[in-house]
Amino acid sequence: MAEKSEFSKAEYYTNRELSWLLFDKRVLSEAEDKKLPLFERLKFLSISASNLDEFFMVRVASLKDMVNAGYTKKDIAGLTPKEQLARVNQKTHELVKRQYAVYNHSLLPQLLENGLRLVGHHEELTKEEAAYVDSYFEDNVYSVLTPMAVDSSRPFPLIRNKTLNIGALVKKKSGEGDLEFATVQVPSVLSRIVSIPAKEGRAVILLEEVIERNIHKLFLNYDIVCAYPFRIMRNAGLLIEEEEAGDLLVEIEKQLKKRQWGQAIRLEVEEGMDARLLKIIQNELHIGGEDIYPIGGPLDITFLIKMYGMDGFDHLREHSYKGDWPVPELPEDADIFSCIRKEDILMYHPYQTFEPVVRFIRQAAKDPDVLAIKQTLYRVSGNSPIIAALEQAADNGKQVSVLVELKARFDEENNIVWARRLEKAGCHVIYGLVGLKTHSKITLVVRREENGIRRYVHLGTGNYNDSTARLYTDIGLLTCSETIGEDATAVFNMLSGYSEPRSWNKLSLAPLWLKDRFRYLIAREKEHAIHGRPARIIAKMNALCDKDIIEALYEASTAGVKIELIIRGICCLKAGQPGISENISVRSIVGNYLEHARIFYFENDGRPEYYCASADWMPRNLDRRVEIMFPIEKPELQEKIMRILEYQLRDTVKAHILLPDDTYAKVDRRGKEKFNSQLTFCEVAQACARKQEEAADRRIFIPETSHNG
Repeated sequence: MAEKSEFSKAEYYTNRELSWLLFDKRVLSEAEDKKLPLFERLKFLSISASNLDEFFMVRVASLKDMVNAGYTKKDIAGLTPKEQLARVNQKTHELVKRQYAVYNHSLLPQLLENGLRLVGHHEELTKEEAAYVDSYFEDNVYSVLTPMAVDSSRPFPLIRNKTLNIGALVKKKSGEGDLEFATVQVPSVLSRIVSIPAKEGRAVILLEEVIERNIHKLFLNYDIVCAYPFRIMRNAGLLIEEEEAGDLLVEIEKQLKKRQWGQAIRLEVEEGMDARLLKIIQNELHIGGEDIYPIGGPLDITFLIKMYGMDGFDHLREHSYKGDWPVPELPEDADIFSCIRKEDILMYHPYQTFEPVVRFIRQAAKDPDVLAIKQTLYRVSGNSPIIAALEQAADNGKQVSVLVELKARFDEENNIVWARRLEKAGCHVIYGLVGLKTHSKITLVVRREENGIRRYVHLGTGNYNDSTARLYTDIGLLTCSETIGEDATAVFNMLSGYSEPRSWNKLSLAPLWLKDRFRYLIAREKEHAIHGRPARIIAKMNALCDKDIIEALYEASTAGVKIELIIRGICCLKAGQPGISENISVRSIVGNYLEHARIFYFENDGRPEYYCASADWMPRNLDRRVEIMFPIEKPELQEKIMRILEYQLRDTVKAHILLPDDTYAKVDRRGKEKFNSQLTFCEVAQACARKQEEAADRRIFIPETSHNG
């Protein structure tokens, strides 16, 4: 058995950035899977590209900041920021090559076989197609464009973050003067996918190709020497001194504008770009050679998600998955408060619809007996029904308190709009806590009833976003438990002021003591194992990179605790290491829905405990965010939670297993049943809903019709 001091050795940990890249490779592997319908493969390739964009804007940008600041502290895997950056660059170049190999050699030919031709370059157009494209440019594109030349009187323009641009070298028709640089931004207000008439099947061309073909019309007194598309990624981090900010909302608005001219950290260019043109762009943007990505295909393949929605190709999409089924315990016409009084209700989205959560807020807004509604909002949809319900509640004279987290990355702008709307409606809006993000998902409804005040609470692992609730798998609990109600009141008193109770009943909060609670629960399993008692941990989350938690898991593993981890993304723990983690298995499920629920099971000598939480096992969640973990205590709900975990541990279709060499591989299905957990959850939700419908039909008395005239 390893000594405790050995658990902190760097070789027992994986760097979090490299682990993230392994996750994106798993997403990409779905695009490579020839058993999937073609348009599903397009979708996964698009997601892998979108993921990579965010990774650069946030994680790579952060590493560059550390290197520029001379920061040399090593991470848990023993790598300095400079070493991490070098390895990330190498792995990312490999990943991008793999993305375009899938695109060029597998997806494009299959699209053509299925009657959809994606014109790679405008020179491939037939005479008739070229005439149509030129006409389309004149009628729809020309007037929207803003060509920009660079000379002594016109400085190099701001190239905005993530925009697609066409750079050109131009020379005066008179022949006088040197080559000049010019650029035009491909407008995002126009569809990037342009349909063109085809004799057979369907044909599309990308907008940048339409513009490149007609770029000479933008610079009439010049000859176009060359023209190529390029795209840059900028540092999207917000530098906010919260202690100094007089008004956090105003300060974040200022910082958001700076995102467009943050440091350029990645440059994508079309393969074969003229070296003179590349040198100008590289010098003006101060981009190092390792940050240049020559692309053998269209830049920014996130456009494939738009192709996924094209009409006429329904047969190339997956139809087996069907979620959004009704929650049997909450019939549409039922009073939601009486349903919750009857029993705690557990919902598993998106297999079960998110609509009851919206209905919970709507009914509370209208109910004359509801006195107050309190809620935390981290990310909400563009046209949120929950925001509308909160506005109505305030209009109806209820006390409405909403914590809107302005620092929710890439949702800051959206959240500022909502915060201002809620304030105008008369809601009391809190803008998060200084130095912390409020990531917890909790709603408290205070209602006056015959026996006095009763508190109804919704707790969740996901956001109050009705759009993403159709794509992310999350757990939601509706309860009127008195003890949880007391804790919920304490949470909001803590968020809105300085009141913190001396003791809590059921909820565990970060950054106060949630990490300590997890370490205690893990240590308890270790003690059970040491004394020969049943000991097992199953933990499902998005990411695991907290060193203290990993050390505790290693300790428990060496004591004999069986530990099964279901981790979608980053995992800094190494599985199957002799004498360290032989009893730990790690699997990642990448499927049609984004795995987002956080569930924790502790065997506890035959008295198992079940928890759900808003937090992953990451330092940012446990040390720098307001998070909530809540217990699932009713036996029938515990059975549902256990079924979720067991199904995911049985998955042999969408599961990837972490191997001792730090790579992931799909489950070896030899001798195993074919089992797709996400598909099974869809079928179970459908069966439960139909069973409820049948039961409801039997309760309705339908008199027999007489046939006697």
